[in-house]
Amino acid sequence: MSLVEVLFPSPVGALTLVASEKGLVAILWEEDDPARVRLSSREERPDHPMLAQTAQQLTAYFAGTLQDFTVPLDFRGTDFQQKVWAALCTIPFGETRSYGDIARLIGHPTASRAVGAANGRNPISIIAPCHRVVGTNGALTGFAGGVEVKRWLLDFEQSRGRLL
Repeated sequence: MSLVEVLFPSPVGALTLVASEKGLVAILWEEDDPARVRLSSREERPDHPMLAQTAQQLTAYFAGTLQDFTVPLDFRGTDFQQKVWAALCTIPFGETRSYGDIARLIGHPTASRAVGAANGRNPISIIAPCHRVVGTNGALTGFAGGVEVKRWLLDFEQSRGRLL
C-alpha cells in the first residue's frame, strides 16, 4: 500500500502528515530523525482525503476547538509498541500520565523503560499524545519535537481545559 504526504504548517512548526488508505501513519517533525519512524517512499498528495481530514482536525485542535481526534490511525510497529500507542490515545486532553501508569495500563507493570522506548518511537505525535507522558516525578522527558514543544503543548492544553 503506497503512502501519501503533505506539509502542514502549525504553531509548533511544519509537520509532515503521512497516510495510507487505511489511516494516518505518521506526523513527522521538521528535524525528525529518519530512524525514529521508518517509512517507505511517499507521494505528495495534499488532496488525499485522509490527509485533508487530519489537517482539518489539527487546525481545530490548535484553534482550541477540538480535544478528541477521530481520524483513523494506521499504527505500524510491534505488538507492544501498538499497545503503548493505543494507550496514549486514552490520556485525556490536558492531563498527563507517567511511563509507569502506561505500563500498568497495558498489563506490563514493570515495563516502564520499554514503554519509554515505545513512546519515543510513536509515529503519530499530538494525535497519539506522547507529549502527555511525563516522568514519575512530573519531569518533562524527551520528545521528538523537542522538550520546549512538549511544554508548549501541555501548557496549551491545560490553558484550554475541557470544552464540555
